[in-house]
Amino acid sequence: MKICRVQESVVSTVKHPTYEGKTLYCVVELDEVFKETGKEFLAVDRVQAGPGDIVLVMQEGNGVRQLFGIQDLPIRSVIVGIVDQVHTS
Repeated sequence: MKICRVQESVVSTVKHPTYEGKTLYCVVELDEVFKETGKEFLAVDRVQAGPGDIVLVMQEGNGVRQLFGIQDLPIRSVIVGIVDQVHTS
């Protein structure tokens, strides 16, 4: 899992059929103090996140396939949670 910030939505008129009806966002990875690392990538949204939200992104192939219930899936990154608060000890 990675903690990221949603940058903006990505729109494509031509795409793989798997992406039909799914929201695709450009996200940027955050470090342990929530500063942007500069590493950006695309992620499919499963939790109705929006631009500016801090989110949890799963990038593990088997987990992604299980979420969508499709064995041969061309999706690598999925937004699986919105971060409301973080507490550190």
